[in-house]
Amino acid sequence: MARKTLAVLISGRGTNLQSLLDAAAQGDFPCTVGLVVSNRPGAPGLERAARAGVPHMTIDHRAFGKGEEGRAAFEAVLTEALADAGADLVCLAGFMRILTNSFVKRWEGRLINIHPSLLPAFRGLNVHQRMIDAGVKIAGCTVHFVSAEMDSGPIIGQAAVPVLPGDDAEALAARILIEEHRLYPACVRLLAEERARLQANGTVAFAPDVAAGAALLNPAPH
Repeated sequence: MARKTLAVLISGRGTNLQSLLDAAAQGDFPCTVGLVVSNRPGAPGLERAARAGVPHMTIDHRAFGKGEEGRAAFEAVLTEALADAGADLVCLAGFMRILTNSFVKRWEGRLINIHPSLLPAFRGLNVHQRMIDAGVKIAGCTVHFVSAEMDSGPIIGQAAVPVLPGDDAEALAARILIEEHRLYPACVRLLAEERARLQANGTVAFAPDVAAGAALLNPAPH
């Protein structure tokens, strides 16, 4: 099977981009990263793409103005760049823009995101502090297909971590990020190998060989 082409959209540091770049550098990974796009000039993630020799560019959303017309113009240029790169999958990796329904529809089934909570809980921003404030004992991250409603698309995979006594938002975020870097490439692999796919009814179907992991209990029983 030919390797799929990933396009990765970023706005900042690009640590999840790095996990995909590292995976793509392995000979058995079914994807290459064909393009990295930032909507913010100078995003540190662009340097990661440059070091990996991956084509990269900035499409500054602010240059297109505000409102629906500006958003549509920005997404038209973005769509052209993704199409020119031959993107099979588009991976949002800390991309801090809400996408329009038309863009999501254009890439339906090929547009995925990673979010630092166990969706559908704690959608949106500032999730680490919100989880601590809510007193949850298990946190984590989710890879999902992007839908019109933010952080609400069909779930492809999740990873869980314990919330430890004394955690602050920074400590919890760091623990979750380790799992993000494992989960994102694993889910991309499933999609590229066609062992996971979005069904017409809005659920995700998996190949019979895709196994579940072990349970995490917190506090652990004795």
